[in-house]
Amino acid sequence: MSAVAELRVALVGNPNCGKTALFNRLTGSRQKVANYAGVTVERREGRFEAPGGRAFRVLDLPGAYSLDAASPDEAITRDVCRGAFPGEPAPDALVCVVDATNLRLHLRFALEVRRLGRPMVLAVNMIDVARRRGIAIDLAQLSCEVGVPVVETVAVRRGGAAALVARLDAGLPPPPQSADAGDLHAEVRRLLALAVRMPSRTAAVDEAIDRVVLHPVLGLGLLALVMFTVFQAVFAWAAPLQDALGGVISALGGGIAGLLPDGPLRSLVADGLFGGLGTVLVFLPQILVLFTFILALEESGYLPRAAFLLDRLMAAAGLSGRSFIPLLSSFACAIPGIMATRSIQDPRDRLATIMVAPLMTCSARLPVYTLLIGAFVPRREVAGVLNLQGLVLFALYLAGIASALLVAWTMKRARGRDGEHPLLLELPSYRLPHPRDLAIGLVERGAVFLRRVTGIILALTVLLWFLASFPVPPEGAPGAPIDHSFAGMLGRAIQPLFAPLGFGWEICVALLPGLAAREVAVSALGTVYALQAGGDDALAAQLSTVVAREWTVATGLSLLVFYIYAPMCLSTIAVIRRETNGWRRAGIAAGYLFALAWLASFATYQVAVRVFG
Repeated sequence: MSAVAELRVALVGNPNCGKTALFNRLTGSRQKVANYAGVTVERREGRFEAPGGRAFRVLDLPGAYSLDAASPDEAITRDVCRGAFPGEPAPDALVCVVDATNLRLHLRFALEVRRLGRPMVLAVNMIDVARRRGIAIDLAQLSCEVGVPVVETVAVRRGGAAALVARLDAGLPPPPQSADAGDLHAEVRRLLALAVRMPSRTAAVDEAIDRVVLHPVLGLGLLALVMFTVFQAVFAWAAPLQDALGGVISALGGGIAGLLPDGPLRSLVADGLFGGLGTVLVFLPQILVLFTFILALEESGYLPRAAFLLDRLMAAAGLSGRSFIPLLSSFACAIPGIMATRSIQDPRDRLATIMVAPLMTCSARLPVYTLLIGAFVPRREVAGVLNLQGLVLFALYLAGIASALLVAWTMKRARGRDGEHPLLLELPSYRLPHPRDLAIGLVERGAVFLRRVTGIILALTVLLWFLASFPVPPEGAPGAPIDHSFAGMLGRAIQPLFAPLGFGWEICVALLPGLAAREVAVSALGTVYALQAGGDDALAAQLSTVVAREWTVATGLSLLVFYIYAPMCLSTIAVIRRETNGWRRAGIAAGYLFALAWLASFATYQVAVRVFG
């Protein structure tokens, strides 16, 4: 093999060791995200070239606490490291990443990885934080005792991976041949005594912050304030960007449509693409603001503490503190949230979390919420500082959370419990999120949104445009042409089911493609009203104004409440089927969510009619 042959390197380590940040530092934008063959666990791979010209292919393996796997993620890490995962070549070398501020926990896993007998380098990450805290690590002594090369890294700094790159470029020695001690905990204590000098107080700052963050009263109040701030920011910060993006899309759509002659092609571009897709694209700034907060909270080390805080509350509802992070992930999308339940060892807790995850308000609901809040809730301040629209959005999120806890509690009472499972979590050190990692995360999630818009949403929008445009009504037929279309016929056919909720046939038409992706409901409404307006592009661009004019307040509130509980998209149903090994529970989840949505929407409409008329 030539000296410049590509080397396969796998990054392994405990959760919260900075492994993914190091992966981002090494590979930058040269990354590819997919799933492992046959499973739904995310696979991240990238490439980089060392200064010597050698090329490396890097695989970021799921975080694991042990190779004695207790979850599907840990099983994949174990099998890939051993070269036993089907269709996945064995790595040529392993980079085991450990947190320099938490070596007592992380070194144990490193010793397990060493037992695999593969070429390995130990990357002591966050070494700068350790030094600021007075933790002195003798890297040469640690290397001598462990029997593998040891390098220091600072994944969040430019050049922070230089020592690791140089070590890999120079080549790794053959794996150690000496037998490992049987008691890994005792071996870790020996290594710490020989190579690490700890100050009298290793985490004074963390302890001071945790006295507030983990306080049973102050901590919960702080958590509520954090979540409240997130939803205020979704409206307050994103509104200028959303208005600007909406203006650009409207002008672009009008300009392109003006270049086309009257006919089906112009209608497809103006009403289908810009009237449909454009109404969804304008919500990209709000989705990115929401993801910014989620990523920052994840990178800062706050999320495990929030899980600890909520453990007692969630246990009372039949869940556990471990359910918090999967449920929080479901605010972005229920699919990764459901997959994240693999870290929950108790099968009943895991099933309960899967069943209530769709009640978390995913980002696909955000366009619907924003459209209706913008149409029926005035943009004004409350108490001089709070945004009324943000308050309503916060209330919708709270309604989803409260409903999830109530459903989980009902499941707990129905099945009974024979005991609770204590929550054991690592509390990582606090750290400031690095802008580069936030930027990479936002680009990835923005790309996922845009792929949905240009993929499934585009296909459904074009299909809906066709159904709403054909057949062409006979000459002199009364009403708008869309009234005589396939979409009009379908909407009126299912309207009796939704009439008690105050939904017109236009809303019924939008609900159907919304089963594939919730945000399609907005593009569907945009297409329907654009065609109903006879191709008035300016009118279609102001969908919120059209909705406010065409619907009653009771209908708007009813649809808002319907979408708190609306059945999840087809992709989420498929993931539930995969994670629970059958269609039965996926069908139960879809059925109970539709029943909740219908009943809550019915009650809301009946009350709102009496209040607002």
